[in-house]
Amino acid sequence: MGPDELFERFALDLAPRGVVAGAMFGKRALKAQGKAFACLKGDSIAFRLGDGTPAHGEALALPGAVLFDPSGGGRPFKDWVAIPHAHAHEWPRFADVALGNLAAPA
Repeated sequence: MGPDELFERFALDLAPRGVVAGAMFGKRALKAQGKAFACLKGDSIAFRLGDGTPAHGEALALPGAVLFDPSGGGRPFKDWVAIPHAHAHEWPRFADVALGNLAAPA
């Protein structure tokens, strides 16, 4: 299953938790509480995991994972990690973490 199809599945599976599909920087995104927590770019999905968190470090340790740079202009978002399709089996776990972070108190 390709990135687009997996992204659609996430949207459907997470809908009961208040997740809606939308857009962020012209890219397909998943949002809850009006905030994006996942974004599809090419063959990767970027998740807002929070800089310095265990999940952020685990995601960056995956081969090919990088800080998410939506513009491609060398200004990555420090809280976001783009995880390539090669690690799609990990996407549901990181989606759950990113969604849970939205509910966590600031």
